[in-house]
Amino acid sequence: MTASSAAPWPTEVRLSKDRRTLAIAFDTGEAYELTAEYLRVMSPSAEVQGHSEAERKTVGGKRNVQIIKVDGVGNYAVRIGFDDMHDSGIYSWALLRELGADAERRFATYLDELAAKGLDRDRPGQK
Repeated sequence: MTASSAAPWPTEVRLSKDRRTLAIAFDTGEAYELTAEYLRVMSPSAEVQGHSEAERKTVGGKRNVQIIKVDGVGNYAVRIGFDDMHDSGIYSWALLRELGADAERRFATYLDELAAKGLDRDRPGQK
């Protein structure tokens, strides 16, 4: 595999002091700051994503969630633990890059889903 065909590799993964943002930079020059709320509601876990698109859950009430831990998983991903005790999502480098590159569209879609389901960013299960 040549360097040009290799998947982008993280050069930095840093949790902000307030634990509300995860910064990730790649060897391609791409760099993203992903909020804890965004990472939590986009968790790749089966609890959130389900086992099919029909089972995917829209998670409300996570505006103020914080990241309490970021643990490496092999050399391909991190497991992020949140202060609401959710810690089953394994975020691959490829997924983190995708979440960063498409953050604006994905978060707008999330906000639309919340509204359509009568959910709120501040209170789970209610608007």
